[in-house]
Amino acid sequence: MLSRVRRDRIDEFGKVSLRLNGQLHHIGVGRTHWRTHVLVLVHDLEVRVVHAATGELLRELTIDPTRNYHGTGAPKGPTRPQKDRVEGS
Repeated sequence: MLSRVRRDRIDEFGKVSLRLNGQLHHIGVGRTHWRTHVLVLVHDLEVRVVHAATGELLRELTIDPTRNYHGTGAPKGPTRPQKDRVEGS
């Protein structure tokens, strides 16, 4: 059972890095939180990313040891409104 607390800052791409069992994992939190100081709470493979000043939970996940990037689950790219299409004749 491995438990630890780590202080870090979210990078410009919205990720925080964490080394577990000799493997570096990148955890996506979101670009809106870049440069935010966080606490990374680790218990075995369970990880929580908490805002250091407010205590707000920013991300909670279970690390998959077979992957090194754990995205936010949001779709890539900006969302655009769909244009109304008129079918051609």
